[in-house]
Amino acid sequence: MSNRTDFAGSGAGEPPHIPMAESYPEIREGVRNLCAQFPGEYWREKDRERHYPAEFVAALTEAGYLAALIPEMYGGSGLPISAAVAILEEIHRSGCNGAACHAQMYVMGTVLRHGSADQKQRYLPSIASGKLRLQAFGVTEPNTGSDTTQLRTMAVRDGDGYVVNGQKIWSSR
Repeated sequence: MSNRTDFAGSGAGEPPHIPMAESYPEIREGVRNLCAQFPGEYWREKDRERHYPAEFVAALTEAGYLAALIPEMYGGSGLPISAAVAILEEIHRSGCNGAACHAQMYVMGTVLRHGSADQKQRYLPSIASGKLRLQAFGVTEPNTGSDTTQLRTMAVRDGDGYVVNGQKIWSSR
């Protein structure tokens, strides 16, 4: 039995070709309308004050856009990755900053792929609703900066667990 997913209309186990500029017009219009509520001055103030765009992220969460990739059984929309691409494209096209959204949309993929059934039930509904934000990550190291091709930190299997060796000097949100 194949592990590949058959997509509606393809018949060959491959997703149908949908040019991104034309895909998901309803989603794009909704994102555009939401982004119009956050004009340039909002972003300039956030940048000047070095503040996280909490209101923007809350609005996207409430509209369901940040839960687009989370399966419906966990409170999300269960949409394909191409829908998330359309959301982020439209955020940026509208002059808003999707950096605060990107991690929230994609980090849950690790839980979906590697989490236990209990972890999925425990975390995914809270991520979908916005009650839980999983956006922090550590890349920067003392001797390599943020050059991800030169990172030295490693996780090495040790019995049933892992030992992490290395250093991080920043955790970014």
